[in-house]
Amino acid sequence: MKLTRKQVLAKAKASDLDSVKKLNCWGCNLTDISIFSQIANIEVLILSVNSISSLSPLSGCLSLCELYLRRNSIPSLSELSHLRPLTRLRVLWLAENPCCGAGSSQYRLTVLRCLPRLQKLDNQVVTEDELALALVEGEEVSTPPGSLQQQLPTNGRPDGETENQPLNDNMEENREESGMKASSRDKFPHSSSSMRENRPAMNKTHSLEAVLLLLKDLNEGELHIVHTATQNRLQTFTLDSETMTDSLQTHKTADIQH
Repeated sequence: MKLTRKQVLAKAKASDLDSVKKLNCWGCNLTDISIFSQIANIEVLILSVNSISSLSPLSGCLSLCELYLRRNSIPSLSELSHLRPLTRLRVLWLAENPCCGAGSSQYRLTVLRCLPRLQKLDNQVVTEDELALALVEGEEVSTPPGSLQQQLPTNGRPDGETENQPLNDNMEENREESGMKASSRDKFPHSSSSMRENRPAMNKTHSLEAVLLLLKDLNEGELHIVHTATQNRLQTFTLDSETMTDSLQTHKTADIQH
């Protein structure tokens, strides 16, 4: 089902698309949301419980702060590349989509690496330590084939969704009424060395260039997160070096004894 201009104006009680700031399309059987390429000023958008598979129409919604996409048909995390230009996006609810897969911890780290400005993901607050880990351990999200979205990672605020009530500012109340519960914080692994070691050399060069460019746009808090991530990465190298030294020493001692 395609979301039409008439439906948007009726739901938002607006006279034109430019004045639409909040929209609740929970459970509307939507498959086509191309209309959002014309709704640049949308700030809060609920699209949960539909059949949406592409996020491309949202790439121009630069005022978007909260986006709810729970229980849709998004096939791959590469669709998140369409959200990179949304520098105000702070809240994303993406759970129960095919792209989330079974490895929820790695999925979360990958989402946060792609959208590092998120403050809440799937109804769970993002901590500085978790974000720092995501910048190191999260997988790099590729751009969907044929997409024009090749911009640097950038990005988003409180959340909630409701089945039969109109959208309002009490997002926490709506979240409780939807029956969604916050997930555990104790499921994030702290090691993924094989993934880091297998990144191609060219990707590392491009990543360095991207990081240096991005640093210019970061505020004090975001720079602190990058600093923490850098320290964690350096500690990993130090531990690896110490382990290698201990191993060599052990072999040398064994050779002398023999």
